[in-house]
Amino acid sequence: MAITALHSAASGLSALSTQLDVISNNLANANNNGFKSSRVEFEDLIYQYKQQPGVTNNNNDISPTGIAVGLGTRVSGTAVDFTQGSLVQTGNQYDVAIQGDGFFRVKTLSTQGDGLAYTRTGHFFRDLNGDLVLNSGDGFKLDPPVNVPANATGITISSDGRVYATVSGTTAPTQLASIQLVQFRNEQGLAQAGGNLYTQTVASGPPTLGTPGTNGLGTLQQAAQETSNVDPVNELVNLIKTQRTFEMNSQSIQAADQMLQTVGNLRR
Repeated sequence: MAITALHSAASGLSALSTQLDVISNNLANANNNGFKSSRVEFEDLIYQYKQQPGVTNNNNDISPTGIAVGLGTRVSGTAVDFTQGSLVQTGNQYDVAIQGDGFFRVKTLSTQGDGLAYTRTGHFFRDLNGDLVLNSGDGFKLDPPVNVPANATGITISSDGRVYATVSGTTAPTQLASIQLVQFRNEQGLAQAGGNLYTQTVASGPPTLGTPGTNGLGTLQQAAQETSNVDPVNELVNLIKTQRTFEMNSQSIQAADQMLQTVGNLRR
């Protein structure tokens, strides 16, 4: 009866509430360089069969259909959209954008997973020791490390990750280090750790470290950053659709409640 409708509509409200949370987070990070938007994926719940399809009646005729009533919906997962955002020039010689697939690897806190995290954000600074660190409150270092001496000038980062600089006492550029990239077999299996960082999980598989531009890895572009891939227009459309669907589920609850009231009044 209407009880099933109440439960189904309630499951819809719960799932749509999750979708609203995800859309709001996407919009909040629309200007967050390196951020990747997420989307909610739904699946229907188990069905209650009042008549199975293919049953035989008294005339030995086979019913072509059955009578099934669904019990609602639920969120099956959230998928991260790893499509590349636009590249913008920053003028910072330590900024690096990835053109294509791959992640930078940084050393994080030992309490966070295995002490390593992965990011598409290439906004780097040189710390007091000369190491390139991620522009975050914790200043996570690149791994493998890239150290730029205090007397180095004219920093150049090639598309394959080689870091060159002119050191005092020399005339030709000297290679200081190489920036490596990491890729995973299942990017969707990465855990989102905040700060535009991702950590390895069993679902993502182990990371594969490689040189930019090889084995499917993207190339690097110096003095540039990758912007957020959030499409505000698309998110606003999804927001309106979510709101309208939420309203329709609310109306389903009201209709089911009115039907139950009508049934209850039959006793009077």
